[in-house]
Amino acid sequence: MPLIPFADIDTLPAKAREAFDRLPRKLNIFRMWANAPACFRQGLRLGGAILGQQKLSAELRELIILLTAHEDGGAYEWHQHVSIALATGCTQSQIDALDHGDYNAGCFDERTRLALRFASEVRTKVRASEEALRAAQEEFSAQELVEIILTVGFYMTMARLTETARVELDAPGGAAVLAAITKES
Repeated sequence: MPLIPFADIDTLPAKAREAFDRLPRKLNIFRMWANAPACFRQGLRLGGAILGQQKLSAELRELIILLTAHEDGGAYEWHQHVSIALATGCTQSQIDALDHGDYNAGCFDERTRLALRFASEVRTKVRASEEALRAAQEEFSAQELVEIILTVGFYMTMARLTETARVELDAPGGAAVLAAITKES
């Protein structure tokens, strides 16, 4: 049972209720997030842009989400995104490496290692080192670097929401939720 009650969907403002109603799966994260109706619909749009409109590849995006979930102890996000990561082409060995905090594992190519190092520094230090940034700039465009930063920040927020409120795990929403959220954006 979560420590903060889920939103009463019937009393949400119309636009937030419509956004909730369009979701193919009413995941617990959405039921909690709807407590902030002014942020809910716009947050879904940002989440949709991160999940479906970035230049960053889907595989790299999912590895960055899982890295963030692992480092933040975001069990809900980890649980939801493992199946998405596998569906985008990430391997089980990559997921296992992230689960062990091994960002230099042989299953990652050099480009991915640079992105993971950069993402980890953004998450842990707030201000990534110039060394990590310069190395990442050799492989990634300014757009991709900002997308990495925004992805880390968004999933840090989601981990804090689900962990602080003690949102219970539910079955992964997978492709259906991913499609609906990216359509919403």
